[in-house]
Amino acid sequence: MKKGKYISDLYKEIEKKSFNVKEAINFFIDKKRDKFDETIEISMNLGIDPRHADQMVRGVVSLPNGNGKTMKVAVFAKDKKAEEAKEAGADIVGAEELAEDMQNGNMNYDRIIATPDMMGVVGRIGKILGPKGLMPNPKLGTVTVDVKVAVEAAKSGQVQYRAEKNGIVQAGIGKISFGSDKLVENVNSFIEAIQKARPSGAKGTFIKNISISSTMGVGININI
Repeated sequence: MKKGKYISDLYKEIEKKSFNVKEAINFFIDKKRDKFDETIEISMNLGIDPRHADQMVRGVVSLPNGNGKTMKVAVFAKDKKAEEAKEAGADIVGAEELAEDMQNGNMNYDRIIATPDMMGVVGRIGKILGPKGLMPNPKLGTVTVDVKVAVEAAKSGQVQYRAEKNGIVQAGIGKISFGSDKLVENVNSFIEAIQKARPSGAKGTFIKNISISSTMGVGININI
């Protein structure tokens, strides 16, 4: 079946139907493509204006079943902390030479972690890291002396989230191959994390809309 007809048929099936989380997940599993392990993604429309500091939603959540993504992690550290990072599974560990390598365009990383004493070095390439969402941040646990825990968390499927300018937060929360129970557990954990992250400046309805989608499929609005 061609993709256009495939998507069109899916929309016809969900039209005028109401879904909870488990029903939506089961729908995607039932309609999965045989040769492709699709990613399940969640999108939440929040009643916030991220342009105001007291309405920003940003943080991390460790999904109980991981997110199925192989994370490539770079760590800025020296001496003993560098050894800890390597032992924890960091893909690359360095200092000035790593910053220079990134400045030359080698930016194929999903998470960048730094010890506090290395932030002077990292700051030199902040203009490169910032727009890519890779700048280490103590609030996200990526500026820390405990690099072992930070690397292991990143490798285990810890997800960072940040509200976009339109108030939408989105993230990949697993693969179709996880099965229904694990995906539902991940979705609920993510939603709970966002609820707990409600900023002080948020007024009225905080979670306006939740939708779940698959890589090759459609988006399904979830009953809140």
